[in-house]
Formats: sequence, structure tokens, C-alpha cells
Amino acid sequence: MSDPQLVLAARVQAAIVDAFGVEFAHTDPVIRPSQFADLQANAALPLAKRLRERPRDVADEIVKRLDVEGVCSSVEVSGPGFINLTLADEWIARQATPLLADGARAGVPLTDRPEIIPVDYSAPNVAKEMHVGHLRTTVVGDAFCRAAEFRGHKVIRQNHIGDWGTPFGMLIEHLLDIGEEEAAAELQSDPNRFYQAARAKFDASDKGENDSDFAKRARKRVVLLQSGDEATLTIWRRMVDMSKVYFNRIYAELDVTLSDADLAGESRYNNMLGAVCDDLYEQGIAVVDDGALCVFLDGFTGREGKPVPLIIRKSDGGYGYATTDLAALRHRAQDLHADRVVYVIGAPQGLHLRMVFETVRKAGWLGRTEPFHAAIGNVLGTDGKILRTRSGAPIRLAQLLAEAVERAAKVIEDRGYDAETRAEIAQAVGIGAVKYADLSVARDSEYVFDFDRMIALTGNTGPYLQYASARIRSIFRLAGSSPEAVVSTPITITHPAERALVLHLLGFGAAIDAMVEDVAPHKLASYLYGVADALTGFYENCPVVKGPDGPVPEEVRTPRLAICALALNTLVTGLGLLGITVPERM
Repeated sequence: MSDPQLVLAARVQAAIVDAFGVEFAHTDPVIRPSQFADLQANAALPLAKRLRERPRDVADEIVKRLDVEGVCSSVEVSGPGFINLTLADEWIARQATPLLADGARAGVPLTDRPEIIPVDYSAPNVAKEMHVGHLRTTVVGDAFCRAAEFRGHKVIRQNHIGDWGTPFGMLIEHLLDIGEEEAAAELQSDPNRFYQAARAKFDASDKGENDSDFAKRARKRVVLLQSGDEATLTIWRRMVDMSKVYFNRIYAELDVTLSDADLAGESRYNNMLGAVCDDLYEQGIAVVDDGALCVFLDGFTGREGKPVPLIIRKSDGGYGYATTDLAALRHRAQDLHADRVVYVIGAPQGLHLRMVFETVRKAGWLGRTEPFHAAIGNVLGTDGKILRTRSGAPIRLAQLLAEAVERAAKVIEDRGYDAETRAEIAQAVGIGAVKYADLSVARDSEYVFDFDRMIALTGNTGPYLQYASARIRSIFRLAGSSPEAVVSTPITITHPAERALVLHLLGFGAAIDAMVEDVAPHKLASYLYGVADALTGFYENCPVVKGPDGPVPEEVRTPRLAICALALNTLVTGLGLLGITVPERM
């Protein structure tokens, strides 16, 4: 265990038990970073209330029994009872040294409490273009999956695509009208064109603007689809397969881990919907209201205090999103045996999801499962409004990603790379910039999409972190060495800038855990930016290969190369968990 906060938390907790008894064994040591020391233990203040003693006296008793020999160079009580803890340089170096040999794990162990975690994210619609609104749900969900798997949890990706419902009547009829070859070309390149053409034909026919029977045929096709007509289902499956080609192209461009095996669309739960409604009705949780089957939950009211219904079967006998979501959560709890179900879905869906969660809980379907809404905020334009085209339509995701790569190509320095290498770097930098801009802010916050800022090589941006990694690799090339050559080198600390960097690197595991616990990629992003920032201070004060007076002596250069190797490992692994590729050169 190399994380200083965990190490000191265990030592302070032992001292509390020694001082006040086993009944305090679960007292939180409250270890926090401090401006007066490396870390601060603030347990004395809440303990003093329970013990009815002065906080300072409680802190003194803890310090008397605190065994931090070899770990801390100094321990002081300050203020009303804060315990300031300054780590010994030698201890920091000893903890960091074995991390080099640990490869990509960088000292982060597998959890001893693995969970089964279905993750509902991305969720585009068949026969519709993915737009910028899908960006956040996709990259946040994918980053969480990567990090949770890294820690040893069993992640079950659930891409809840929109592949069922009344619009598919008109979509299938439009496919039959234009032929499969033309439909496939549109669905795989410009799905919106296909959808809009079908919608226009349906609306015109429905309004009697022409003598077409398209609307009549579309409605009949919906009945056939929902009744399980095999010929209709065959056409529907082919349409879904055509859209998969488009989805997978976007996922490949974004470098996310979703595949066809992760598809868990609305259609999967179609056969479960009747049983869901029957069970809720039989339990008295659902009631018939104005012909529709509804769930009314305590505490969910709208205007004038009127109850808000969760409609699970419409008055015409049809089902809606709520029914599908209820069936999906019951399946994830009872069939997948989930410990936690993470829904990476837009914040506006918060009320709907709370009602779904409460209904499933009330029905007794959850068991040990805990559903969690990882709410996603909006992406804004530079005008502060939801990002859209000038015509008011959502921005196409494919178009946005292409522009990101194009802009990245313009900011990459021309260092004589061949065209293929430049293209690879531009791809990594452009896509990394877009993803990092999203992941570096709290997922439930809105953020402004600004290409100029996110592509910049300075500041808290993806390219800045990628460049920090590429710069370390250039140092190894200059030294005629490699990170693998120094994995057995003992790390030493001879300068405050070395100490600051190495100490920060020891917090990698804690940053990953914070991300996984709260579905908060911005916490890992912030940590990685701290690594890059500490590297800047390290470079300014600690020459690695050449200094102002000539080559750096071997006995100094090699331990500093070891520090660089550990920093590189941490950056590459950490950015990889965010789904960001690090190019070898920039």
C-alpha cells in the first residue's frame, strides 16, 4: 500500500483505538491535504464531541500513540486540534521505487470487493444520426467502464439503443420503397436523411396532401412488428444491422470500447413488458387512471401538488419508455445480479429515472442492487446556449470529430514527420482534445465547447497532457535509454521538485477510486493535470540529461530517469483509462 492517505489513515485509526478503545475502531481519521504539511488528520474535532473533551487534548492523545516512525519526518498539533503530518523523503522514495516494476498498473491493486456493474450509456437511435448530445454519455460511460475494470470490477456494458416503437412502421415501409441498397447507403452514412425522408412521407400522407397510402401502410406495419410477424422482423433486423455499421464507425473514431455484443436495445425487453405491468398491478402499485395503467409514488408531485404519474401502459394498450426502463432494471437486478447499475444519462431525465428506481424498489425487484443516475449536463456553444447548428439542429457528431482532427493537424509542429505519422498524431490529438474537454469537467455540469481552447497545447487540455507524455519519451531518446531500462533503479529525492512530483504520483490509485466511486472522470483528469503540472516544476529545477553546466552525472541522471518513467507510466495509464491515446511523438 503506497498511497500516503491510506497509510496514514490506518496509522491514525490504530492510534485512536489505542487511545480511546475499540468502540472507536470505525472512526474516520479524516485525512486531507494541507497547506501546512503534506497531510492533515482532522479526526480530533468530531471525536472531541463524542468524548466531551477539548479537541486539542484529543489530538495530543492520538499523537502520543501514533506510530509513524519511518513514515513521517514530523507530526505537529496545530490550531484547535489539527494533526499536521509531513512525510519523510526516504519513505516517499521507497514507496515509489517498486511501482516502476509494476508496469501499467503503477502500484494500483485489484479491488478486494469486486462488484457486478451494468452500465447504461451512449444509447443512440436506429436510423438517426448521433449528435453532440451523445458525446458526453458515450465518453463518460466508457471512461467509467475502463476504470472500473482496471480496478477489478465486472462491468457489463449496456448500449440501450432506440430500436423499437411506432416510428419503425414508417421506417420499414420507407426502406421497402427505396430498396435495401439505397437504404443501407443512407443509414450507414447519413441516417438523418433516411429518417427525415420517411417522416416527410408519413406526414404528407397522413395529412392527405397526396394520394399516397404510406401512413396507412406504416401503421399496419407497426402492428405486424409488435405482433411478431416474422417477415417484418426480418426487415427490421436488417435495418438495425445497417445502423450498426454507422454506430461502429463513430465508436471507432471515438476509440470507445462498445461493440455489437454490448447492444441491449429497447427491443430486448419487449417480451417482458406485459409481465411488468401485470406484476405491478397485482401488487397494487399500478392503478388504472383514465384508461392508462399508471404508478403514483409518494413525493412525486407536479403543479399545484398534483401527483405525477409514471405511465406504464397507455390507454390504447401500448407501452412507453417507462415500461422498458422498468423491465431493464428488473433484468439487471434479478438476471445479471448487479451490485450497482450505472445510468449515464442526461440530467433532464433525472425525475423519470428516480420514479423508475422507486417503482422497482417498491415492487421488491431490486434486492441488493443499487441503481445510480450519473447525470450528464449539456454541451454549450460559445454563446452559452445548447450547442446547435445555425439552423437550430443538433450538431452531427461525425462532423464535429472530423473538424477536431482537422484543427489538430494545424497545431502540430512540422518536425519532418511523414504524412502517415502526422495523420496518426492529428487523430490522437484531435479526438483526445474533444474527449478530455468533456471528461475534465464534472459530468453533471454544463461546459462550453470551444475548439480553440480544447486544442491548445497549454493549460488544462488533452493535448497538454499528451505533450507531457511525449516530452518524457523525447528525454529518454536524448538519454539513449528507455523506461524499461530503469525499472529496477531506486528512486531518490534530492530536490523539492522531485519530492512534489513523486508524492503526487503516489496518489494515482486514490484518484482512480474517486472516479469509480462517484462516476467522476473529472477527478482522474484533474489528478493527471496535476502530474503534468508537477512535471513542469521538475523540468525547471531538475535537469535530467543536460544541465546548464553540461551533462548531468550518471548518479543523478538515472534516478531522475526513473522518476520520469514512473510519471510516463502514470500518464499513459491514466489517459488510457479516460479513453485517450498518447502518441509517441508530438
